[in-house]
Amino acid sequence: MCLTKRLRGCLSMIKTLQLASGCYCRYKSFRGEDTRKTFVDHLYKALDQQGIYTYKDDITLSRGESINPALMKAIEESQIAVIIFSKNYANSTWCLDELKHIMKCKEQRKQIVMPVFYDVEPWEVRRQKRTYKEAFDKHELENKKKVKSWGQAVVNDPWGWLSAPLEQNRKYREDATTQELENKAKVESWRKALVEASNICGWETKQIANGHEAQGIKQIVDEISQTLKPLTSGENENLVGMRTRMQSLKSKLQIESRGVRMVGIWGVGGGGKTTLASSIYDEISGMYDGCCFVKNIRVESRMNGLEKLQEKILFGILNQKQVQEVGRVEEGRRRLKARLCHKKVLIVLDDVDHLDQLKALAGSHDWFGDGSRILITTRDDHLLESHRVVVTHQIRLFNHDEAVTLFRKHAHHDQTPMEEFEQLSEEVVSYAGGLPLALTVLGSFLCGRNIGQWESALARLKEIPDKDIQRILRISFDGLEQVEKDLFLDIACLFRWKKKDRAMKLFNACGFHPVIGVEVLRQKALIVINGYGEFDMHDLVQEMGHYIVREKHPKNPEKHSRVWKKEDVRTILAMDEATKFDNIEAIDLEDVSYEESQRFLHVSGKMNKLRWIDLGVYRWDNEQRDGSILPLHANFPPSQLCSLLIKDCIQQEQLWTGYKYLPNLKHMELVQLHNLNKIPDFAGLPNLETFILNECPRLEEIHPSIRHLEKLLFLCIICCPRLKMFPSITQIKKLETLELRSCEQLEIILEIQHEPQNNQRSFRFLHTALRKLDLSLCCLGDEEIGSDFWDLPNLEELNLSENPFSRLDFSILRFPRLKWLNVTYCEYLVELSELPSSIAFVLADGCCSLESFGDVSNCKWLWNVSFEGENKLDQHRGDTLIHSMLQGNAREHHFINVALQQKPNGIINRIFRGNTSKLHLPNDWYNDYCGFLICIVTDMSHPYIKIIIKQEDPPFNLSQESDEALEPIYNGNMTFIGYVSFGSLKSTKLFTSSYNVISFSMEDMDWSDDEATYVGMELIPRKSRSDEVQTTDCSQFWDEINQDEDYVNTFTIQQCDSESSLEIVWIPNSSEP
Repeated sequence: MCLTKRLRGCLSMIKTLQLASGCYCRYKSFRGEDTRKTFVDHLYKALDQQGIYTYKDDITLSRGESINPALMKAIEESQIAVIIFSKNYANSTWCLDELKHIMKCKEQRKQIVMPVFYDVEPWEVRRQKRTYKEAFDKHELENKKKVKSWGQAVVNDPWGWLSAPLEQNRKYREDATTQELENKAKVESWRKALVEASNICGWETKQIANGHEAQGIKQIVDEISQTLKPLTSGENENLVGMRTRMQSLKSKLQIESRGVRMVGIWGVGGGGKTTLASSIYDEISGMYDGCCFVKNIRVESRMNGLEKLQEKILFGILNQKQVQEVGRVEEGRRRLKARLCHKKVLIVLDDVDHLDQLKALAGSHDWFGDGSRILITTRDDHLLESHRVVVTHQIRLFNHDEAVTLFRKHAHHDQTPMEEFEQLSEEVVSYAGGLPLALTVLGSFLCGRNIGQWESALARLKEIPDKDIQRILRISFDGLEQVEKDLFLDIACLFRWKKKDRAMKLFNACGFHPVIGVEVLRQKALIVINGYGEFDMHDLVQEMGHYIVREKHPKNPEKHSRVWKKEDVRTILAMDEATKFDNIEAIDLEDVSYEESQRFLHVSGKMNKLRWIDLGVYRWDNEQRDGSILPLHANFPPSQLCSLLIKDCIQQEQLWTGYKYLPNLKHMELVQLHNLNKIPDFAGLPNLETFILNECPRLEEIHPSIRHLEKLLFLCIICCPRLKMFPSITQIKKLETLELRSCEQLEIILEIQHEPQNNQRSFRFLHTALRKLDLSLCCLGDEEIGSDFWDLPNLEELNLSENPFSRLDFSILRFPRLKWLNVTYCEYLVELSELPSSIAFVLADGCCSLESFGDVSNCKWLWNVSFEGENKLDQHRGDTLIHSMLQGNAREHHFINVALQQKPNGIINRIFRGNTSKLHLPNDWYNDYCGFLICIVTDMSHPYIKIIIKQEDPPFNLSQESDEALEPIYNGNMTFIGYVSFGSLKSTKLFTSSYNVISFSMEDMDWSDDEATYVGMELIPRKSRSDEVQTTDCSQFWDEINQDEDYVNTFTIQQCDSESSLEIVWIPNSSEP
């Protein structure tokens, strides 16, 4: 407000704390003697407590400054003007002049005007009645007095009147008329301004809050804060991409709703978390009783302690000049809760990196009053989970257009770069990878430099990363435990874009405990797992990892802990015999030549810290193998080795002779070793957990010491055609996975209880720990499958594909926990019966003789069945199968996927031609329906289906948009039936009852013709409560997470670009490896 000392009428100006100095956002006009020490003073204090700076001319104006020009300038710079009409307001010509100027600014500058009628009625102001009439009568009388009389004119210029009386008389009359007209016009302009201002909707103090002044002032302040909200965000308009990001975050804050809400913003360093939080804070802070932005908590808590941060929150929200010192964190917790529990507050906790910080500053929801919002920025998603912050917002990096705009803003001052800089600008944008920090730092650094300097800077960046960018990114790395640092450096240097599942086995062998370690790295936004199941990360984060490894010895790769660059690998392999390699823990040998592989095998014995060997060469490199074979080093393999994988690069008949103690070796894989005829003694490998043999054509037997591998979990032998004898493995008590594929002559695989008869192989499986058994391509007939008793009480996965048996009766095969069964391309299989009740996943593609599938009504966990290819099943079998599966647990809690090579009958009532469709949901769908069923008839060999559930305006009734087909043309097309339960989506945090549309689109991953494609969608009603299935453990559905890395999820739930929708990707035949 403006309290004018010299004049009774006053004007006041308000600006937010965030606006630049000299730029105001609100102006108030009022009559001082009526309101200065009552209403105006209280309103001023309330606004000040809201963090809104209030202009008062007796405080803000410098001594000696002209009041009138200063106030007029303040009016013009204001965005909002508040006029307080009181009984004596019109008595002040100063107030009336300012009012006229305010209304002029409203018209010309689109200034917002807010009138307050203090102890007067709006009609009194509009019609100038009562005190306003008296005031204008007084003004008109005073104006008449201001006009000079004839006598005054003569006294002022007697000689002029004596010398030219007629001329002076004419001049006197003209001046008097002009003055009268001016005075009258001025009064009329005042009247007009009063009419215009009083016609604006405002507040009547007698009407708001039943005349209670304090409550009325609070309502006025709240309304002003709401009006200021879009104005305070003007700065944000200059922040690239901020508006859309703010809208997304505001939807999660649910500002208008009641209750206390904590929202976490997390993501990679330099991604814009603090900027987003600041922008939101600036825009909505005026809506709260108190606000506080606590910056840089990670650093401040270490430097000054959590107690000082607790004091800062109390000071910021309570607006006290002094806050009693907090002696202990527990004391601060109690004070925060006691003082804030009834206040609606907005608090931003910026850069949190430890749970203790959240416990000390925002311990629980009941610390804060109704409507409070707590925003937390962090690099660690797990901190949010630990503090039960259920609403999170992952920062989204810039797309290409946003990145170009931000870079140009800093490098070219928002101008389009000259042509010679265009390509270099694109290179910088590509290098930054959408990271706002990098775009800002590099743009500012390159600004004003010439083309040569740009080229030099870019070349240097490839060798030496920018220190300012690295400093910010490295904060996350420095906060890791040592085992997590090692894991990150391995991924950054050697496993980016590599399959996660395979890498996890290696990390496990190295003792990295990768399940928790990888999750920590993901939660700290250092890595992601992409849609292909591969490790990935931001380019600059990977560059940080590379720099950490190379920074001490950039020119000496033999001194690095990890070697990944091809030129560095070749440099090391070319070094002389005397060179030491004591620091090398891992080396990337992908794509090495045969000659290089031999050189590595010769020198690797000197790499004392080497944790793994993954060495293989391509078959096309055979022409180089005629040369001499370098002998293996005496110390091969190194004693610290954890994993050994050799593929097609050793010509020796055995890896080593005699006993070799390798206490850390957990993973051993020998592939395509064509001369290998002996497996080394296992006695020196006490911790071996995985042993794989693949395509070793001369191998005839396994060393008998294998039976003593007490820790062996995984045993796999593939394509070893001469292998006949296999030691008994019943002593390997921990063995969980046994794979014996394409081993046609293998005779003894487990303990046999009686001798084989009539030259037939006999199987009697008695192994309690075994969970996965693969006997595909092992020439198993009915004699082996059905003649003896199989008892594997914990078996979950069974692969019998491509075997010649004709019947598979699970009443004989006792597999009470079997969940996954593969009998694909068992061409002689006629009958598949008595499936165990635990079964969830059945693959029976290419079973051309199959006639009977048996009753599955008791298989309540069954959700994925595939019968691709021709078979002899009854044409109604698909309908019966779907009906039975919909009666199981998947109806309420999971998905269903069925592939049939037959015409659908009665599965969906209506079917439509085309590969897109839309289903509009009824108003009560969330409570009345449990999911939706989709039926597709198509000639696509590998359909890729995208289902989007979203909200559209206006809502619609249940319908389907497409051209309905009376009968699909069926020429041996595949039929895919999919079901999505709404229960399976509720755990995503994205699912909401406000959705009203399900849209569907399909394309072929093999780009085949889609002319013969038909689709139908249908909602499935809930069961009655008495029949509803109560599911206790959804892991029984056996999702593909249990499968090998080559399998792709059948259904994948993900968030769309718009956070108001949910996307489901359905790949019906994803079970094909």
